[in-house]
Amino acid sequence: MGIAVNGVDIDDSAIEQELQHHQDADNPLKTAVQELVLRTVLLQQADTLGILGDEDERIDTLLALQVKVPKADDEACLRYYRNNAATYTNGDMVEARHILLQVTPNAPLELLRGTGEALLEALQAQPERFAELAAQYSNCSSGQVGGSLGQLSRGQSVPEFEELVFRLGEGELAGRLLETRFGLHIVQVLRKVAGTLLPFEAVRGEIAAFLDRQSSQRAIHQYLHILVGQAEIAGVELEGATSPLVQ
Repeated sequence: MGIAVNGVDIDDSAIEQELQHHQDADNPLKTAVQELVLRTVLLQQADTLGILGDEDERIDTLLALQVKVPKADDEACLRYYRNNAATYTNGDMVEARHILLQVTPNAPLELLRGTGEALLEALQAQPERFAELAAQYSNCSSGQVGGSLGQLSRGQSVPEFEELVFRLGEGELAGRLLETRFGLHIVQVLRKVAGTLLPFEAVRGEIAAFLDRQSSQRAIHQYLHILVGQAEIAGVELEGATSPLVQ
């Protein structure tokens, strides 16, 4: 059975053309089909309401007419600012060191995890051995300097590593192994330098725009769910009305 939306077929050529726009998706074919179905649903609704123009114009007009998005007020912006103060702090730095256990064909993750747990336990008992064990076990070049990564500011490391080092206290050894795409890390923060929190007035516009985008995406997502629920869709099951249309 082919794919159809309210009796209107979506042919293979349309899918093939759409597919080229989604090569970076986890499942390009599935994403392309879903995008076509959602676009078709929206264009059919635009036809029902007599909205004219090219496809993008009709969809934009439809969403502007049908989706009402409340604007973020000062209270919502201030609450977000206070809950995400680290995001709006300039100059935060940490001096950190780590031991990296890198996953390789000869060193699978589970084997490394056992080694890492043993090393972490040893360091919790004798933290002064960090440099010694980094030189012996770390697969990072920093092992030759005691595991030192020097001073790190925000944006210089992968998100999960950054989140951990900026959360740890000065002198604190992380109580668990950290897993990143590089492998398993044992992490210690040696020193922290506090940055300066930007004033609310300086970032209020940025926060409002961000919250408005979030609110708009949620509202469009809900609207798509309503339209999909009302449509007769054959040949494909949509797991959710998420779409690049709302990005």
